[in-house]
Amino acid sequence: MLLHMKKKIYIIAGIAVLAVAGGIFFFVTDSSEAIIQKVKVKKGLFEIVVNTTGELQALSKETINAPEELRGRNIRMAEIKITDLIPEGTVVDSGDYVGTLDRSSLDNSLKTTETELEQIKTQYENALVDTSLNLRQMRDNIQNLLFALEEAKITMEQSVYEPPATQRKAKNDYDKALRNYEQEEQRYGLRQEQESGKIRDIQIKLSRKQDEHKDMLDLISKFTIHAPKSGMVIYLKEWSGSKRKVGSTVSPWDRAIATLPDLSIMVSKTYVNEVDFNKIKIGQAVRLGVDAYPDRKYTGVVTDVSNTGEQLKNSDAKVFEILVRMNQSDSILRPLMTTSNEILIASIQDVVYVPLEALYADSVPFVYRTNGTKQVVIPGEMNDNFRIIEQGLEEGDEVYLSTPEHPEKFGLAGEDLVRILREQEEKRKEEAKEQENAQNVKNKRGRVSNPGQGGGMPGGGAGRRNR
Repeated sequence: MLLHMKKKIYIIAGIAVLAVAGGIFFFVTDSSEAIIQKVKVKKGLFEIVVNTTGELQALSKETINAPEELRGRNIRMAEIKITDLIPEGTVVDSGDYVGTLDRSSLDNSLKTTETELEQIKTQYENALVDTSLNLRQMRDNIQNLLFALEEAKITMEQSVYEPPATQRKAKNDYDKALRNYEQEEQRYGLRQEQESGKIRDIQIKLSRKQDEHKDMLDLISKFTIHAPKSGMVIYLKEWSGSKRKVGSTVSPWDRAIATLPDLSIMVSKTYVNEVDFNKIKIGQAVRLGVDAYPDRKYTGVVTDVSNTGEQLKNSDAKVFEILVRMNQSDSILRPLMTTSNEILIASIQDVVYVPLEALYADSVPFVYRTNGTKQVVIPGEMNDNFRIIEQGLEEGDEVYLSTPEHPEKFGLAGEDLVRILREQEEKRKEEAKEQENAQNVKNKRGRVSNPGQGGGMPGGGAGRRNR
């Protein structure tokens, strides 16, 4: 019984090995056949496009800001946290609640200001009392001196019947009393001005502190943020790429919290690399798709091409910003949605073209035709997948997409096109030489106008690149 089971296992294992081997053979055979693929030459519309990925934005938007009073003369605040914010995508009316800012720091400042305000008020009241007492005392003293002056005058007037010595003494007493009275009146005037100045200084401090206190109360009331107009709330995207949300901070110099975009006119913000930059022009047509709604298609137009490159985060490549304005308005579209953009660079009618994989180049460009020939061709413009064949092929001709078996057996056809290719190459060399000469002349003029700069062979590097 055990022996019978072992034999059965060996038979099953053998069948499995044969099946695997057969599968491998089938796979290899199938793969080798799949490698040698062929395709018919097509004729029709040929488009050159630049494909990019973009991000939807509103052409115009209203910014929801923290209070402008953060930059007030009487208030000094640094960063302020956002403690609450309604969900992104919420549709609001003008005046609706949007969010709240952290008022703890301002509350502490307000308490300090209120304490200082009370101290200044007390100081002001004390100054008024002191001034009143001091001036009253001086007025009493002036009144007493006035009485003394009148008594001295009476005594002097009555001394006319007295001896000369008594008259002189009475006159001296009167002069002394008059001088004391006038000096005290002068001191009173000076003291009055001094006390008035002190009170004015305290009044100014009090007024400033009252203004500061009022500004703080007004600002606290504005820490509850409301929508300036109707729209859909979209969180602000910061320079780092992250969105401003609960826990983020605003400052007097960066008060933006969120935006209310105008969704009726949308643009796709995208970037192209250095290689494709010179192909992009304002006014070019664009086909757009939105990743969130793959069944919907839109059109647009290039409205802005940046003149300066930039380096995106986590990337070493230099790119240029492009704005594409959408021709259609769609209520389902939202800012920050990802778009696929096909920027139409050129559209050529009724041309013959083949896949790029079908083209080969030895000393001349050629394709492998299924009739057993290596057909010399004259290639033209190309896009990401295909290339125009100006001469050498006709619509319906069949070519291989990969090197066929025994390529050495394929005979060369279209040798008459070699002459045309050489003429084209000569023309390209002449144009390159003309460009090099023009650059040399330009550099020479530059050296003449700036004799103290540079040396050597101008344009040499450019010439080597052209050759």
